[in-house]
Amino acid sequence: MFEKTPLFSALISHRNRKPISMHVPGHKNGSLLHESGISYYKKISEIDVTELTGLDDLHDAQECIKEAQDLTAKFYGADETHFLIGGSTAGNLAMILAAFDPGDKVMVQRNCHKSVLNGLELAGLMPIFLGPEIHQQGGFPLGLTLETVKMALEQHPEIKGLIVTTPNYYGMSADLISIIEFMHERSLPVLADEAHGAHYVLDGFPASVLSMGADAAVQSAHKTLPAMTMGAYLHIGKRSLLDKKRVRHALQMIQSSSPSYPIMASLDLSRAYLAQLKTVDIQSIKEQSIELKDFLKQHGFLVIEPPSGYEADPLKVTLQAEGEYSGYELQKMFEKHGLYPELADSLNVLFVLPLGVSHETMRWKEAVLKVSEDLNRKERTETTNFQAVFAPVSSLFYSYGEMRNKGTELVEINQSAGRISAEAVIPYPPGVPLIAKGEQITESMIKSFNVLQQNGARFQGGNETMISVFEEEEGEEQQ
Repeated sequence: MFEKTPLFSALISHRNRKPISMHVPGHKNGSLLHESGISYYKKISEIDVTELTGLDDLHDAQECIKEAQDLTAKFYGADETHFLIGGSTAGNLAMILAAFDPGDKVMVQRNCHKSVLNGLELAGLMPIFLGPEIHQQGGFPLGLTLETVKMALEQHPEIKGLIVTTPNYYGMSADLISIIEFMHERSLPVLADEAHGAHYVLDGFPASVLSMGADAAVQSAHKTLPAMTMGAYLHIGKRSLLDKKRVRHALQMIQSSSPSYPIMASLDLSRAYLAQLKTVDIQSIKEQSIELKDFLKQHGFLVIEPPSGYEADPLKVTLQAEGEYSGYELQKMFEKHGLYPELADSLNVLFVLPLGVSHETMRWKEAVLKVSEDLNRKERTETTNFQAVFAPVSSLFYSYGEMRNKGTELVEINQSAGRISAEAVIPYPPGVPLIAKGEQITESMIKSFNVLQQNGARFQGGNETMISVFEEEEGEEQQ
């Protein structure tokens, strides 16, 4: 069945008219490009246009963009869907600004993406962090339990809502229906950063949070769908507690007034791609995942599966090498043989498979074989792992408003226990802060930082030995 692509089709119709560009952008439909980039940018530049007659306006969608967004909302079972050209970051910022008022207390899953924390700061909120469960073998955070949510509400009855992250980066997710129902019984909204679950609308994959009743969900279409980087969706649930006017206003503030038409068109095409997938296609995709996992196991790798109560995304394959090898070492070995993983951490390497049958099966099998051979020859090194433990319920030491007016100083990270961090320290990827701005630094955080650094992690914030902390005022006890 042919799926309509109203935005993409409108762009192609415009291009086919061979229009004379007397408007922005400056490449003039691809006729003005540096010679080195012509072969790469020429075709895409032909549909990289602006808000011309018949091409609609993202910030006041009435025509082809509106139709494309409406088709996407219908496909996902949303009341309203907005195209995002600033990634899930733009969606997270917008839904947080729309859902809450300055000073509100909001429960936030502690292993959230940094964009969620930035949204909390922009909105002037008071986060109450909820510690997730930890995968014992993989050492990474999973999801929340209803018991933790109840505990937080008992301690902070004035809470105004909950922000969850599901699935985690490694493609593991739990059923959130009981948590969402618990929140809705109290007329409190649940917002979901579902960046890695844009394909969960398909049968045969874990359930999407929209199907569980979430009020809003943000999805990075570019992560697993055939969308261009920074293309994402913001879905508003059918019975959402959010004010849709506030959502639209927040998006107008957050998103560029010159949105990328190639990115938006790729979102239109991605929805059509999903809609055309048949049951047999999805089965082939899942069989491809099983084939890779079996091949890895046959050649000495450990494949990490979800614990009881969690589901696995077939597109995500998390592996470890038997023996004392860090994920960072393993990542470099794969890259040496032309296979580039999504990320590595102290223990694991993560592969993200295509939402379609790969034509490079032999190539990745060859890379796995070569890495397996390298591991057999390589002298084993001692690798240390340590996962910082998040408290079940915690909060910032200062409000974001207080932080703006406080002085800072640099101290040695190893001497910073008990001090209040003036910056976020974020292993990237995955972009989940080890230390959040305004959090009290613990010995556990310091140990985890040192282990990650020793194993080869890259950080945003902090440096090899120092961290910015807030100055202690006279009479104040941070310890």
